[in-house]
Amino acid sequence: MTRHRIFTTSFASVYPHYVRKAESKGRTRDEVDQVIRWLTGYGPEALAEQIARRHDFETFFGEAPALHPNAHKITGSICGVRIAEIEDPLMRNIRYLDKLVDELAKGRPMEKILRP
Repeated sequence: MTRHRIFTTSFASVYPHYVRKAESKGRTRDEVDQVIRWLTGYGPEALAEQIARRHDFETFFGEAPALHPNAHKITGSICGVRIAEIEDPLMRNIRYLDKLVDELAKGRPMEKILRP
């Protein structure tokens, strides 16, 4: 099976798009970083290092300290695909991140985005 090209795309190349999307809707870079850190377990310095190292999404999630135990509570659709139906764990993690940034940009309160 052919690997999806997003797996080999640099996380650092997509990160500015996440920030731009959120900022265009009145949210902040710090809030984007907060949802990324919540999902992946990276601390502020480790996240900055991941961005600087320009690793691909596969490495970014592979080196993540720990996916948040409540990540499975992220539901709904992203890009027309229900998250629960995504079989590939890496693709599911990428879509979790996409969904969190979407919710942030749509003005959802942070306490709801970071599933309790």
